Amino acid sequence: MSEVSAGGDGGAGPAEALPEYAERVLEVAELVPPGRVMTYGDVAEWLEAGGPRQVGRVMALYGGAVPWWRVVRADGKLLPGHELRALDHYRAEGTPLKEASRAAEGHLPRLDMGRARWDGGSGGRAQGHT
Repeated sequence: MSEVSAGGDGGAGPAEALPEYAERVLEVAELVPPGRVMTYGDVAEWLEAGGPRQVGRVMALYGGAVPWWRVVRADGKLLPGHELRALDHYRAEGTPLKEASRAAEGHLPRLDMGRARWDGGSGGRAQGHT
């Protein structure tokens, strides 16, 4: 994710229209409840379009306007360059974390993907979010 997107400016100016795929990805990111996460691949699968790299690209370019910390890597590692900001959000929202071992790089926790991962809830697609 770029510094611009994590900084909350959203990447696109008011006169700049978002590509349709980007709009759809950002809509899904906004649906993820506090304390839960979806992987880049989960978002692509939910949309039935694109793949993890495409979702990651959208989040890098435009994700600052949505809760970007809720769309994550499948391995639970925190977003490089934004670890501390994301960690603040995770702790504030009660997102399940696995504390880092002393051998872990930077001693940063990882997301507990088994407990934090959100599958779209009950009937998310049935509400018109396809």
